[in-house]
Amino acid sequence: MSADIPVPVPTSLEAPEQAPQAAPVAPASRREPGTLALQWATVRVLLARDVVRFFRQPSRVIGALAQPILFWFVIGSGFAGSFRVEGAQGLGYQQFFFPGVVTMVVLFSAIFATITVIEDRKEGFLQAVLAGPGSRLAVVLGKALGSSTIALMQASLFLLFAPLAGVDVRAVDYPLLAAVMVLSALALTGMGMALAWWVRSSAGYHAVMSLVMLPMWVLSGAMFPVKGAGPVLSWVMLLNPMRFSVEGVRRALYGAQASLAVGSAGGGGVGWEVPALLAFAAVFLGLAAFSVSRRE
Repeated sequence: MSADIPVPVPTSLEAPEQAPQAAPVAPASRREPGTLALQWATVRVLLARDVVRFFRQPSRVIGALAQPILFWFVIGSGFAGSFRVEGAQGLGYQQFFFPGVVTMVVLFSAIFATITVIEDRKEGFLQAVLAGPGSRLAVVLGKALGSSTIALMQASLFLLFAPLAGVDVRAVDYPLLAAVMVLSALALTGMGMALAWWVRSSAGYHAVMSLVMLPMWVLSGAMFPVKGAGPVLSWVMLLNPMRFSVEGVRRALYGAQASLAVGSAGGGGVGWEVPALLAFAAVFLGLAAFSVSRRE
């Protein structure tokens, strides 16, 4: 008989061999965005939202160009035969009125753009943004930059007709023109935001704007020069901060001589447009930030 070969039988006491396991890897730490990144994100979202909403409304794009052209042509043609300025005999009324219409485009664009503050508050969008990580100053800057971008795009479209107003495009002071338009847009949108935050209805907002901003434009030297106005009206026009917008655009397009000819006896605000508009913008953006930060 063949001898039995013993076969090892595993018992329950013997532990099976296990493959070595890798050491557990700690999950990668998630980096939180910094404060500056959160503020910039808030500004960027609000700016892009206003610009996209503007281009999704074709009537606003068409009206942005058609309305100022019609306004400039009708009023400019009507007063062309009776307009005379001593010292600026070569300056017709359409040339004189053109910088005022440029400022009017920025003004009306600021009014219609900042009215979205009332709409966004009614829809609850601004409440959601204010509850986010962005500060209220970032909300003000985002809305102001979005509204200013729309106003500058509309004004730039109208400036394409500058050669028809006798403007030599080679002699334009483009840095001055850009600085005046940007600061004017920021100042006017800041004013619009400050008023829109206090006014609860769109109809009330339009009424307040008609009583405040429209007279400011009329008394800015846009429709008639400071020279020739009555003594009281001349002082009102000289104290009007929007006058620096009109005079700055006029000086950038036609030169300092044209601005001196239609300004006050002392030269008006020639040379002071940028500092005055910078202060104007800082005051009204600060007022808008204060209004937004007000607890309700």
